Amino acid sequence: MMVFYISISLILLFLIFGFLFPEQLLGITSQMFAFITNDLGWFYLVTVLGVLIFSLYLAFGRFGKIRLGNDDDRPEYSNFSWFAMLFSAGMGIGLVFWGVAEPVFHYAQPPMGIEPLSTQSAMMSFRYAFLHWGFHPWAIYAIVGLALAYVTFRKKMPCLISSTLYPLLGEKTRGPIGHVIDILALILTVIGVATSLGMGALQVNGGLNTLFNIPNNISTQVIIIVVITVLFLISATTGLDKGIKILSNTNIFIAVLLLLFVFLFGPTVFIIDTFFVSLSGYIQNILPMSLALSPFDKDPWIGTWTIFYWAWWLSWGPFVGTFIARISKGRTVKEFILGVVILPAIFCCIWFTIFGGTALYFEIFEGVDIVAQVTNDVTVGLFTTLSYLPLGKIISFIATVLIITFFVTSADSATFVIGMFSRNGDLNPDNKIKIIWGVVLSLMAIVLLFSGGLVAMRNTSIIMALPFLGIIILMCAAIFKAFRNE
Repeated sequence: MMVFYISISLILLFLIFGFLFPEQLLGITSQMFAFITNDLGWFYLVTVLGVLIFSLYLAFGRFGKIRLGNDDDRPEYSNFSWFAMLFSAGMGIGLVFWGVAEPVFHYAQPPMGIEPLSTQSAMMSFRYAFLHWGFHPWAIYAIVGLALAYVTFRKKMPCLISSTLYPLLGEKTRGPIGHVIDILALILTVIGVATSLGMGALQVNGGLNTLFNIPNNISTQVIIIVVITVLFLISATTGLDKGIKILSNTNIFIAVLLLLFVFLFGPTVFIIDTFFVSLSGYIQNILPMSLALSPFDKDPWIGTWTIFYWAWWLSWGPFVGTFIARISKGRTVKEFILGVVILPAIFCCIWFTIFGGTALYFEIFEGVDIVAQVTNDVTVGLFTTLSYLPLGKIISFIATVLIITFFVTSADSATFVIGMFSRNGDLNPDNKIKIIWGVVLSLMAIVLLFSGGLVAMRNTSIIMALPFLGIIILMCAAIFKAFRNE
């Protein structure tokens, strides 16, 4: 319980400071954020690329047959339910938010001196969207999840981030060092999820405003947060096998339905051509894009996008990795890596091509000014694009429902994981602790909306991801040592 009390005390102090002194918080975190992205960008790029290479080595090397559990254990969940839950927790709502907006932004504001609004910037927009949402982020989740699943189900240790370093640090992980690591992971999870809760409320409000002309203001956003809080607490308190599993399966069904509709009624041939051209460009250039920096012209684009994304995925690493570990008992290392890294990355690439490709087709060939609308309000990019398809209002309504369900699954998965962290790695934390953290998450998001501190909160999660970068390097070393001993 010490981890719980220290973590919640620090979070409340941060919350009070952010509410009373929002401008100072924003100034401090913005300076630190600029330092990280400008001076430590190379460290993020090299480390995340190394994590991807290491994860593929584990999958296809001699350790691939090691089982995450006893040798006779088999998976608890079907492949579909397992994929649905890990994908919904990992980045479901982010895909809906950025599926149109990111390719459009890259098309209008490309990196490294590429001419804006050109054929080259259009091609580059998808390559970088694939990079930011493809193999690299899922490799981060895979390493954290793999390390946790191994020590939890094969070595029977508590499902805590500190436990993953036991092969290196031994009994020190049970003392102050381990507690510091677990407190960091818990706070990182709370801050990252609360920020997403606030940002998600903004997009749901944008969708409701587009569909029903509901006012787009802070009062509406607070009501949205309250309603979603009730929904995700109901889901979280019914357990993995009911609420979270059923809702995740529903998410994937709605997402695939929406995907197929846009594919069939959008510019289908253009989408197919764009996918294969972009995928081949992504694969061929994955190494130079992974290490792209601009020391000569000091272009801030890489820091604003790629390095920011790497830090953001790292900040979500403890939460998503722990949740994936919890649902992965009985799978082999190879099965785990391929299921967590390859399949979700391909799905993300397809998603960006269909939604981003449709938006750029309307922009380039139909004379619709999607760029101006997205750059003016990023939350309405998806709804603007869908409005130009048949049954636009109905499809926009389905998209809003999808945002809400992805929203709920991410929040209830996070509440489940935070409960595990607070109860010394208990795989089935009690409902009381999940309700406490669910309320804290919502209050945090509401206070930040009122104080204008969402940007500061985002900055803070990126700053706190820096020490976790060191932890994930140690995780890789610990995994290698433990697997070699197998």
